[in-house]
Amino acid sequence: MTSERWQQITYWPLIIASLAFIIAYSWQVIADLGGTGYTLARIVMFLTWVVFAVDYVVQLSLARPKGPWFRSHLFDLAVVVIPALRPLRLLKALTVIHVLQRTAGAALRARIAVYGAGAAFILIWVAALTVLEAERASPDSNITTFGDALWWAFVTITTVGYGDYTPVTTWGRIIAVLLMTGGIAVVGVVSATFASWVLEKAAAGADDTGEAATRGQIRALAAQIDDLAVRLGQPGGDPPSSDRPSTP
Repeated sequence: MTSERWQQITYWPLIIASLAFIIAYSWQVIADLGGTGYTLARIVMFLTWVVFAVDYVVQLSLARPKGPWFRSHLFDLAVVVIPALRPLRLLKALTVIHVLQRTAGAALRARIAVYGAGAAFILIWVAALTVLEAERASPDSNITTFGDALWWAFVTITTVGYGDYTPVTTWGRIIAVLLMTGGIAVVGVVSATFASWVLEKAAAGADDTGEAATRGQIRALAAQIDDLAVRLGQPGGDPPSSDRPSTP
């Protein structure tokens, strides 16, 4: 067993575990579960933690050398320690789009855009769930439904901040700070990628217009030359002015 082989084997199980976690967590928070439903959701979430923990331990044991691998895979450790990060593993599934790209530049740009858009959606969804869970029990909170939490997450990640919904608990405010910090980075990446794509298309269009104009000018010049050749070849045609006899 090698590290590469293990990653191939566990690719889809980890994606499924990420989906299972976000579905179970969404069910628990939105439905405000209790009793058997709550226990079932927590069991599913615990099993996803086991899957990610086993994956991390096996990859660490297969890594050679372990020190550099540990330093370059801190996110994998954070996924095990912080449950809310597990859905971010879904981003790996979203990047299977390279077959649709024709050039390395387009593939890289598309991958960055997909990562950015996927990260933004997952951040908004998970932040809405987390802040609702933190705020719902507070008597002073105005974020009491998932719709309120989702609206708050949208305006927060875009740094609009209407202020109509604000967290009042300590944990809720920590989530807000993390969401604003991540939102600035994610929205910036998506905006920059889109702007780069627009500029590239505009430049390509300008080049195509210039080339079309140049081809048209060449065709017009060729037509003039052909017309002149025909006129010179006709009997009685006027010779060029340089060949005409001078008038005494």
